[in-house]
Amino acid sequence: MKNFTLGLNIVLAIAVAVLFYLHFSSKKSAQTASNNTTVAGGFSIAYFDMDSVQNQFEYFKDVRSTLNSKDQELGKELAQMENNFRNKYQDLQKNGNSFSQAELANKQQELVEMDKNLKSRKQVMDQEMQDETVKKLQDVKKKIEDYLKDYNKGKGYSYIFAGSPDLIYYKDSVYNITNDLLKGLNELYKKKK
Repeated sequence: MKNFTLGLNIVLAIAVAVLFYLHFSSKKSAQTASNNTTVAGGFSIAYFDMDSVQNQFEYFKDVRSTLNSKDQELGKELAQMENNFRNKYQDLQKNGNSFSQAELANKQQELVEMDKNLKSRKQVMDQEMQDETVKKLQDVKKKIEDYLKDYNKGKGYSYIFAGSPDLIYYKDSVYNITNDLLKGLNELYKKKK
């Protein structure tokens, strides 16, 4: 174990020395590109704020609205089924003494079937909603990716990241392309409407 740790430390020390040498001996200094993105040795990055896209990209807002409407619609259907079940159950409790043994058994079997159908329908609804959400969000992602491919043709970024407040702890606003992205995406969406 000691030999492994010693070997790992030697490899890490060599790697740090190489990186140190490459960093300070490089003849190319960092340059500023025309779009305010720092370029070091031909490598450039940019980012956009995903929360801004979620709040300001019109298509994303329409998708969210559509999904919320569908969720409410499915919720109403489920609530109606639950109310029917609850009413039948309360009716059975209230009037159970007046039924014959066979009628009581039939009513109880009916409740069991209603409960089974309710649970089954809820499971189907949840799956439908999940599938629809994934499909719509993948479509939003594809629209962003397609736009960024065209956007990047003249920019030459090596990477464009989606920044999320809970994932990134520091970012330099010089690399922020959120406004360009939102402007372009919303213009494309208006044309297709």
